Amino acid sequence: MRTLGAMTVFLVTAAFFAVILGGLPWLAWRVRRTGVGAGLMGPFEEVWGYPEAHRARFEIEIQAERRAPAPSPGDPPE
Repeated sequence: MRTLGAMTVFLVTAAFFAVILGGLPWLAWRVRRTGVGAGLMGPFEEVWGYPEAHRARFEIEIQAERRAPAPSPGDPPE
């Protein structure tokens, strides 16, 4: 009877870790797709010694916010 309880605890623990480890790739995909990770990790990188990563992210955000130049009146349509 004792081994049944120990086996149940083991299986529940293994299932818990399997769900967590299986969910991490999905979470990473979701964060990359929506771009949420940059906002969450920025303060940590700045505080704990990764200023170059913070500066690089800042430059990426600036480039993403830039608009494409307006076409000149004589340019052919694309």
